[in-house]
Amino acid sequence: MRNGSSSMKIAERNDKAWQTTRLAFMWTSILNTPFWAIFNMLPFILYKDLHATPLQVTAIVILKPAVYLIALYWSAPIEKRQDRLISNLILARVLGHLPFFFFPFIDNPWFFIGAFGFYMMLTKGTVPAWMEVLKLNIPGISRERLFAYGSTFTYLGAAAIPFLLGGMLDAYPHSWRWIFPITAFISLIAIVFKSRIHFNLPPLETEHQSPSVPWKQAFIKPWKSTWELIRKRPDFARYQLGFMLGGSGLIIMQPELPIFFVDNLKLTYTELAVALTLCKGIGFSLTSPFWAKLMHRIDIYRFNSWVTLLAFIFPFCLIAAQFNLAWLYGGYLLYGMMQGGSEMSWNLSGPLFAKQEDSSVYSNVNVLTVGLRGCFIPALGSLLGTILHSTSIMLIGGVLCLLSTIFMATYSWQERYSKLRLE
Repeated sequence: MRNGSSSMKIAERNDKAWQTTRLAFMWTSILNTPFWAIFNMLPFILYKDLHATPLQVTAIVILKPAVYLIALYWSAPIEKRQDRLISNLILARVLGHLPFFFFPFIDNPWFFIGAFGFYMMLTKGTVPAWMEVLKLNIPGISRERLFAYGSTFTYLGAAAIPFLLGGMLDAYPHSWRWIFPITAFISLIAIVFKSRIHFNLPPLETEHQSPSVPWKQAFIKPWKSTWELIRKRPDFARYQLGFMLGGSGLIIMQPELPIFFVDNLKLTYTELAVALTLCKGIGFSLTSPFWAKLMHRIDIYRFNSWVTLLAFIFPFCLIAAQFNLAWLYGGYLLYGMMQGGSEMSWNLSGPLFAKQEDSSVYSNVNVLTVGLRGCFIPALGSLLGTILHSTSIMLIGGVLCLLSTIFMATYSWQERYSKLRLE
């Protein structure tokens, strides 16, 4: 009887953990969708309405990945601390949205740039916590499916909303000042669902007994943990190198894009919204279920080689858009397809490589490497923009993505060949 009662309690606890996690993840995606749609247009709003300088455009491009280095410290305290996961998610949500409530009253572009970077830092800083929650409460392929569904809804919503936002921004140029705080408030409602998340197992008592760490040790601990993990897991190190190459190819182009879109293509807000959110959202949503299935059928290196192959084609579509705008929409449709696989790979590689270990350490490495890449590559792209034509920079980005594809595919083939020889 005791065993039967115990089994029922475990089943109830598992079901409650699954239900509360699923609701929290899905509602977070749903409620954040309007805010995410306008947030992604901020660099173009700064350049078009606030007349941001090229330096300020470059700053916001650099900030987006560079803040990952700071995000590492937001996520570091959750390592082996299940009791801190939910508070980490809730506090980041509140703090990250606060600056946007001041948008109607401030004109300095640097404030908007700071708000952009602060939000990105906290959003990426919560990735390890989210992935550990999913790893603890959602088993196997259900995790990939839930991530795909949540992400798909975000991109579908972000694809539909810009039709309203684009027309409103074109008709009322400064309406974005009030759109930001309204959508930020809607996004904050997700806190209610996050606070209700339960876990399959109660937090371990030893987690509450970890001694305080001096600030110097706390500063170097994430870097030390990263280095130890990279040395211990060469397979994970190779994944990071391949992902670094592909990501560098994409972000080296970013400082040029706002200028290229406004000055060369002379796009309106509506045209920008259609390309950046509608086409990208359709591509993302159409392929997310495919990426979720594919991730369980092939190794992650081969998976990533398909992702970066799509990234390789993207800059050629942008170049062709100078002759026919349809190529811009086709390019961002392709970009959305690529991003569906890229986000799944980046977010879920931690639990995938960790297996039974704490996945937050692996996810922290993902955060750190993207931050390192963001400190140098956008600045390099901006520097190249002063001496090269934008077409040349896009070709350089394409070459880097192709190198990533070759590297990932080669290592995947070597792994499969080694296994065949052992068999």
